Parts: sequence; C-alpha cells; structure tokens
Amino acid sequence: MNNILFLFGLSNISNFRLENNIGRLYGGLIVDLPSPKNINLFWNYGSLLGIFLFIQILTGLFLSFSFVSSVDLAFFSVDSIMRDVFSGSFFRLLHSNGATFFFIFLYVHMFRGIYYSTYIIFQKVWLVGCVIFVLCMAIAFFGYVLPWGNMSFWGATVITNLFSAIPYVGDSIVIWLWGGFSVSFPTLVRFFSFHFICPFILLFLVIIHIFFLHETGSNNPLGLNSNNNKISFHPYFSLNDLFVLSIYIFLFFLASFGFPYLFMDVENFFEANSLVTPLHIQPEWYFLPAYAVLRAVPNKLGGVISLAMFIIIYFLLPFYGSKNCSSLNYFYQFLFFFWVINFFLLMYLGACSVEYPYLLMSRVCFFIYFFILLFF
Repeated sequence: MNNILFLFGLSNISNFRLENNIGRLYGGLIVDLPSPKNINLFWNYGSLLGIFLFIQILTGLFLSFSFVSSVDLAFFSVDSIMRDVFSGSFFRLLHSNGATFFFIFLYVHMFRGIYYSTYIIFQKVWLVGCVIFVLCMAIAFFGYVLPWGNMSFWGATVITNLFSAIPYVGDSIVIWLWGGFSVSFPTLVRFFSFHFICPFILLFLVIIHIFFLHETGSNNPLGLNSNNNKISFHPYFSLNDLFVLSIYIFLFFLASFGFPYLFMDVENFFEANSLVTPLHIQPEWYFLPAYAVLRAVPNKLGGVISLAMFIIIYFLLPFYGSKNCSSLNYFYQFLFFFWVINFFLLMYLGACSVEYPYLLMSRVCFFIYFFILLFF
C-alpha cells in the first residue's frame, strides 16, 4: 500500500496525518493534561504565582520608564511617578502590593509541598522551586532598596554588610556590592540592574519548573498513584483556577487601592539619610522569619550561617525526607501545623526589638524551626 501511495505521490498525505495527530497529542498535553481528580484548593497557587509574576514584570517595566537610579533623584522620581506620571500611582501601587501577594502565594505553595511531601516524589521540581524561592528573595530585596527611603537604605546597609562575615573574601564582596565603601550611587545603579534582569531569569526557571512537573503530572493529597483516577485539566481545573483568580484579583485591587500603604514602613516615606538611623531596622514582612533567625545567634558569622541554613534546609529535604511522612498521619499533621505556627511566630519576633523576652523567644523558635524540619 505504501508503494502505491509512493507511486502516485500520496505518501505526503499519510505523513501529514501522522504529524497532525502528533500535534494534537502535544496540544492535548497542555489543554487536556491529565490531572488527579482529588486535588484541592492548594493546587491553585502555582497558577496564581505565574499570573502575578506576569503582573510584576509588566508593572515593573512601566515603572522603569520613569524611575531614575540616582541617589539624588531616586526618591523624588518615585514621588513624581505617584503624582505626575499618567497612571503612575496605579502601576506603583500594583507593583508594591503585588510583591506582598506574590510572597503569600509562594509561601502557601511551598508549605503545600511540605505538607503533602511532594519534595520526595518530585525532587527535580522541588529543587528548581527552591532556586526560584532564593531568586525571588533576591529580587524583592533589590526592589526594596530602589525607592531610596530611609528604611530601604539602612536595610541595604545591614544586609549587604553580612557578607563581611565570610572569612578572607567577605570584605571584598561587600565592597564589590556597594561599588565603594558605603551604600551609595553605584549600589543603587547595580541593584536597579539586578532587579530588572533577574525576573527574566526567574521566568526561565519557572518554565523549567513547569517542564519537570509535566514529566510525571501533579501529585494528589493522598500521595498515591492516581494514573487511573485522572481527568483533563480543561475545563475542570482551568475554570476552577479562573474562579480562584477572580477572588484574589478582587482582594488584590482592594488592598492596592483601598489600603495601599498597609504593608509599607513609615520610615520609607522619608528620603535616605546616612546620619539618621531608624529606631528599629527591619525588612519587609516576608523576610522577617529569616531576619529573626539571623538575630537569634549573637555571633555575626554564626548568624550568617544560620540565615543560610534557613534556606539551604529546603534544598536538603528531598535527600533526607522520610517516605513514611504522610498527610494522613495525625502525628505528622500535628508537627506540620506546629511548625507553621512557629514560622509565623518567627515572623512576629523579626519585627520586635532585640531585647528580652523577644530575643529568648527567637532562639527557642529558631531551634524548633530546624528541629521539626529534620522529622520531615
């Protein structure tokens, strides 16, 4: 039959049909991706993160048109964006509050992975996700410095100065980051460049993250093989994602324009001043747990090591995590929720003064944070 088709020049038709079927197959992997039918609301946060990442990149791009990375003009350029630039306040409020919502979704997404032990089954997905987490923290820190408010300036001074605790090369790293011997004009320019380029690197990592996820498909709350209990992603879960997205978009706009400065520090409404130190230096709320861990150790090098371990331990989870940990285990559930409460307590303590009893509580919560993670 193939010979007959070849003689009449019709073999291309069969090839076209074959390629068309293959195209439908790969198209189906995107639209009709088989997904476990028992996944719950916590599986929506991955798509929410993707949408809010797009919002952050888009709003940040528009803000970059009017921002001036100069120590003399940065603070006033942000003020000009809010007052004079057409729709400038719209994009600035969306961008600043979008970071808050992005980290809320990011923490929920990570906690879901820990609760359902997906880091054991999807090691590559989890490890790429951990790299994304670290990069998100770096991007947020760079962006926090750019408005050149007083808290931003002193926060940048304190955090970058931590690298000086690294033996032999620490001082050189700090001088390179600063571009001099203090946080000044070269620092602001470098942070603006990093803040602009890193989201595109983040976007590339997100694509890899999704690629690894689609190799095996999503996990399910029971942690069991669900190959025989799957349905297509569209329309069942795509409509569910749209419904949840509509709720969060409403809350996002309500926070951005109803309570726009709820998550901003009052010190950042004053221009950076190297002669006026804020009474209590603290970062944004999503850095507070790590900041509390840093301050819990009295030694500078020890604090930097504990801060690094705060993040590194997530990378180690797939390699020492127990396969016996299951969301169906009541003891495991108790440990997880106790750990989450301890995490929020660290967040609270990170905003408190470095004095008794907050310092003692930080050290206790610091120990609990790492001790419980060893059981996961």
